[in-house]
Amino acid sequence: MKQILFSGALGLVFSLIGTPLLIKLLAARGYGQFIRDDGPRGHASKRGTPTMGGIAFILATLVAYVLTKLITGSQPTFSGVLVLFLMAGMGLVGFLDDYIKIVKQRSLGLRAKAKMLGQLIVGIGFAVLALNFPDSRGLTPASTRLSFTADFGVSIGPVLFVIWALFMILAMSNGVNLTDGLDGLATGASVMVFGAYVFIGVWQYQESCANALDLTNPAACFDVRDPLDLAVVASALMGACFGFLWWNTSPAKIFMGDTGSLALGGALAGLAILSRTELLLAILGGLFVLITLSVVIQVGSFRTTGKRVFRMAPLQHHFELKGWSEVLVVVRFWIIQGMCVIVGLGLFYAGWAAGK
Repeated sequence: MKQILFSGALGLVFSLIGTPLLIKLLAARGYGQFIRDDGPRGHASKRGTPTMGGIAFILATLVAYVLTKLITGSQPTFSGVLVLFLMAGMGLVGFLDDYIKIVKQRSLGLRAKAKMLGQLIVGIGFAVLALNFPDSRGLTPASTRLSFTADFGVSIGPVLFVIWALFMILAMSNGVNLTDGLDGLATGASVMVFGAYVFIGVWQYQESCANALDLTNPAACFDVRDPLDLAVVASALMGACFGFLWWNTSPAKIFMGDTGSLALGGALAGLAILSRTELLLAILGGLFVLITLSVVIQVGSFRTTGKRVFRMAPLQHHFELKGWSEVLVVVRFWIIQGMCVIVGLGLFYAGWAAGK
């Protein structure tokens, strides 16, 4: 368990120290955020705020994980490395998008096809690799069965699994990206979900089938390959996001940009897939789902009826236009996200208890 404490503390320290250094670097180069002219009026003052801040917590997470392994003398696992690969790969795609927007002064960033191609390459690479590298028990990092609090049903096969994994990765990345519209909103919400995955990883490790004395009831234990190392990665991410939140909360000194939002979405999807909690992620990350649905509803309604359901989508901007202050929206949405995490963890525990 020392690994979890070390990774979280190191992620926090490196992010707290590294983010202001990144702010100075980006500000000196003039890499500031573009602000939509049709958005809430209060956002105009944010124009020019340094962006691409995701670089800070991505690097903090990677360094924290590596140093944790060196300090504790433990070996990295394929599951942990795969989640980090997915996070860094998606972050790289987001960085290229941000770089073209800010540095090359092309407001739309990467071409849609190029951005999608980058996400597909990273996502497919993750999904294919996750079905390889079996351990001594024959367990691979991912399973071709669907999962809620554990695997259920029959195998969907490797091809459908890759498609399903891609859907999850793209959905969560877009969900975090859409949520990242107010100071600290996406960062704070992500901290809560990563915290949930620290708990899930520790619980799965303690109740692992590899450690179970009685295997006559396989539903009473978790068949997850590297649950403790997934908790280590989640802890590093939680600490790094906490450190970044210090600078990203209102009034934000830096924005995460697509660099950060795509990386966080990828990390969340990776943790869900490898911890066998794929469908549970929709509840644990309920705020991201809610905000994504608001955009889907808005676009669908406008295209079919010519009318808008919300004053503006994503949902957080609807409440801003209704007169809520930015801080009020963020805090209340954090409360919603906290409730989603509580419900999700309750369902996770209930699933384990039912198996007992």
